[in-house]
Amino acid sequence: MEWVEVEGNTVDEAVALAMGELGIESRDGAEIQIIQEPKAGFLGMGGKTAIVKVSKAQEQQTKGRRRGRGRGRGRDGDNGKGGASNKKDRSGGSDNQKRDKPKSKEQRSGSGNNKGKKSGKPKGEKNMQRDDRPEAAPIEEQAVVAVDFLTGLLEAFGLDGSVESRIEENVLYLDVNGEQTEALVGTKGSVMYSVLELTRTVVQRKTYGAPRMRIDINGYAERRREALKIYAGKLAEQVIEEQGEVMLEPMNAADRKVVHDAVSDVENVRSFSEGEDPRRAVVLAYQE
Repeated sequence: MEWVEVEGNTVDEAVALAMGELGIESRDGAEIQIIQEPKAGFLGMGGKTAIVKVSKAQEQQTKGRRRGRGRGRGRDGDNGKGGASNKKDRSGGSDNQKRDKPKSKEQRSGSGNNKGKKSGKPKGEKNMQRDDRPEAAPIEEQAVVAVDFLTGLLEAFGLDGSVESRIEENVLYLDVNGEQTEALVGTKGSVMYSVLELTRTVVQRKTYGAPRMRIDINGYAERRREALKIYAGKLAEQVIEEQGEVMLEPMNAADRKVVHDAVSDVENVRSFSEGEDPRRAVVLAYQE
């Protein structure tokens, strides 16, 4: 029996590739064996592709052999005799003439009664669907979803740590603790903020909404805030002394806010942001 083993991102993709190799037009004519189910993995790690084994169905192979035996019969007649068969119908035309008769305009385009009619959903149904959307879950339930996701993330990476949540002024704070969890911080907190965005996406999909969220991994966010405040204060003194301006390195929105807040009460110094994310940076300028 002819068969192929094909790998693909999904089972359907692998089956389609295998059917193409075997010349099978329909899945009804294929015998499919799933060897490995696909696995998405997490953050591009631990994923698996789908592997299937496909062969032609026995019934299709039998039909193919029967058709092959019948090819010895004549092409032009049922009994294998030469000569064209133009059997007359009651209207006096041949079968070929009847088959080649062009269709009328109405037959090609369908009934003319539907001309000008618009298909689709009734007006206002779109608004009805919006009104029927489920309401966002309470922030307490959203906190549970966020903690469960982060806990699973630690387990997926094999990191020993714990996740705690707290709600202050309708803001969800997520604290990830454990020495090994610093692997999720990244350079200048880049990985940490990516984890925050992933968590927000999961919460939004499962609870139909997401609150304002803050994340801290093993105290990194708090240490960086304090360091930025000190750094911004020193730069503000430099700006006043030189009566000029200085541009800081590109930062994310949370770090930029820390700098703006740190110099907001400093006289003769104003702060503003320039550029587009992710290259947006804070500028400190002297102001009389």
